[in-house]
Amino acid sequence: MEGVITCFHTKCVSLPARPIPLSRWRNRNLVSSIPRRSLCVSASSSDTLLAGGSPKEDERQSKVSSKGDDSEDLKLWMDKKGLPPCKILLKERPAHDQNHKPIHYVAASEDLQKGDVAFSVPNSLVVTLERVLGNETIAELLTTNKLSELACLALYLMYEKKQGKKSVWYPYIRELDRQRGRGQLDVESPLLWSEAELEYLTGSPTKAEVLERAEGIKREYSELDTVWFMAGSLFQQYPFDIPTEAFSFEIFKQAFVAIQSCVVHLQNVSLARRFALVPLGPPLLAYCSNCKAMLTAVDDAVELVVDRAYKAGDPIVAWCGPQPNAKLLLNYGFVDEDNPYDRIIVEAALSTDDPQYQDKRLVAQRNGKLSQQVFQVRVGKEREAVQDMLPYLRLGYMSDPAEMQSVISSQGPVCSMSPCMERAVLDQLADYFMRRLSRYPTTLKEDDAMLADPSLNPRKRVATRLVRLEKKMLAACLVATVDFLNELPDTSISPCPALYAPSLK
Repeated sequence: MEGVITCFHTKCVSLPARPIPLSRWRNRNLVSSIPRRSLCVSASSSDTLLAGGSPKEDERQSKVSSKGDDSEDLKLWMDKKGLPPCKILLKERPAHDQNHKPIHYVAASEDLQKGDVAFSVPNSLVVTLERVLGNETIAELLTTNKLSELACLALYLMYEKKQGKKSVWYPYIRELDRQRGRGQLDVESPLLWSEAELEYLTGSPTKAEVLERAEGIKREYSELDTVWFMAGSLFQQYPFDIPTEAFSFEIFKQAFVAIQSCVVHLQNVSLARRFALVPLGPPLLAYCSNCKAMLTAVDDAVELVVDRAYKAGDPIVAWCGPQPNAKLLLNYGFVDEDNPYDRIIVEAALSTDDPQYQDKRLVAQRNGKLSQQVFQVRVGKEREAVQDMLPYLRLGYMSDPAEMQSVISSQGPVCSMSPCMERAVLDQLADYFMRRLSRYPTTLKEDDAMLADPSLNPRKRVATRLVRLEKKMLAACLVATVDFLNELPDTSISPCPALYAPSLK
């Protein structure tokens, strides 16, 4: 990750001379018309902020550490702040980039059995919106309006970062700095990759999702001043630091992504507590798709009960929820090749130019489908996914009004098709999967060769893993479609033309 978040110098910040009605504050164009007083604020120079800093900055921090300034680690700080005795310790592994500090991770301090409580972090050491905003009602109002929980948490820790050692969260923020927003694979979210690095995702829908999420973060940034004004706790504690004047968009983006990589989704709690930052949670705690151990809110703490046995020194893992690999990469910077929840999507739509569009739409709805339908293709279930698509596509190909009326009067999803029409449906589907595969610049064999190279940089490695898994699912769909083609009674029949064939994307 590039960039430093951030060094502040003495700067003049203009503030309103009198309170602004909330309704007017939402219209930021009005701010310039209000009489303002000028106040010079001196903000201390920061280390890196959450997402990371330059190699030069890391070197500076390393020198500071050698002088004893960095002697109190996260675990020791938590012990002093009331962390109950637990069965974990922090270990480290080297980073791929020698200019970066090693990656810390949570490991078992003793042998553990399934059902053991690895650690229990008291709520006093957990950061939630309820704590940040000081009022659960305000927290719910903000997060159900325009600003997400992640943006609120990022803003709070950016302000706390400016306080340096005066902040109660200084040891935790320092640990986030050290991790640099990286997951346990030493990779940040693609949201922080360069344009050239995003090309590693060429062919994958994830590339467009990254750009879309980045635009969403820009919208969050534009609302920061609103949350600062609405949240009394922030307004009183930082009365002179208007967010968009104190922090640039790039700084906020890095902090947002770092918080995204370590936030925990708690279940069965109030809205203001559902997103939490737990000091012993991710990124120190590695995520895994095929385990069931979850960080859970219990009484006045957040605890982790392990779902398997561990030997002393083993890294401890937790479940990240049923997320496909594209989301795991976007949110946490890793890809799990054994992810049972991995999937790709196929979007199909009935032609709105079809004179029988309304009838077809009603038939689709009766069978649980929409006029624009998203089909989930789950890993290992590719053949079943293709079978699920076929009735929908057959419906789109129907052109005879009499046949359409017969389908409307029937109760099942099956449309009787002529051999040439069935061939046309399968040909379209096979062509679609081939076109999607052709968008990737490399083959599966080339992907395997790249992944066999131990010197491959981490970002390219994780991107290659993702596109390789996507291509394997698409290839399995293509094989299933060709199998259905080969099962036709007469494979020599030419496909029938269709004026209003469904679209696939």
